[in-house]
Amino acid sequence: MIDSEQLKQHVIKAVDEIRATNPMAGSITNTVTIDFVANAQLAVGGSAAMVYLPDEGEALVAGGGAIYLNMGTLFPIYEQTIPHAAKAAHDAGKPWVLDPVGLGIGSLRTQLVNELKQYKPAIVRGNASEIIALAGLWGLEGEAADLSRVRGVDTTDTVDAARDAAVALARYTGGAVVVSGEVDLITDGTTVAKSHGGSPLMSKITGCGCSQGGVLAVYACAADPFTAAVCGTAVYNVAGTRAAAVADAPASFKVAFIDELYRATAQDIANNQLELEEA
Repeated sequence: MIDSEQLKQHVIKAVDEIRATNPMAGSITNTVTIDFVANAQLAVGGSAAMVYLPDEGEALVAGGGAIYLNMGTLFPIYEQTIPHAAKAAHDAGKPWVLDPVGLGIGSLRTQLVNELKQYKPAIVRGNASEIIALAGLWGLEGEAADLSRVRGVDTTDTVDAARDAAVALARYTGGAVVVSGEVDLITDGTTVAKSHGGSPLMSKITGCGCSQGGVLAVYACAADPFTAAVCGTAVYNVAGTRAAAVADAPASFKVAFIDELYRATAQDIANNQLELEEA
């Protein structure tokens, strides 16, 4: 299990490398939040590219350091695009990030998420209900019936309730899992980290979760999945806390939040309050 000082040094190294190299992490993502995802990726030092056609998804994998696949607003073409991109990343040995938004809504979403199991995402992020549902669907923890716990994009479960599911997912993929909530949980199946900060206003704007997935993909270009997951979670908690100090309503908060993503230094991110324990 990594200790806190080692993890801080890994975080600082990853954040500084991203700022210095500006890697591209492409996205096939929720059409509601494309703008937010791209701007968040740019703010932390990455480069963004958004597509939806199958061959373009494969091209993003070939040209980038990582790719982000978000299951939000599915179109029929995504039945080809999403698994093609995941397979291309898996075959190329490149990290990819899965956000199983709205898992349990409709048959196509469930079918696609099931198909993605074999390609083992480097990072999975979601709310507690989505993580519990995914672990159940993939036969890792709980039951497939846990799909019924998901209510659109909202959670009906606590972060602590998703701990076992998150650990099981991380052990299966060999990567990391982020469970978003009032206190976020990150695990690689060996270590569990809890990251504090953020703001209740983050739940009052659409796309904080989606955009975080894109940011996780940026950090995955420069770090192992657990370090990347900690970086992406910590920078969101730092930016959320700071934005809330200067904005008291959703629209101004969103602007301030993107500004604070841009302003956060490697040391700021490494110093985010984090608790580590064995999984």
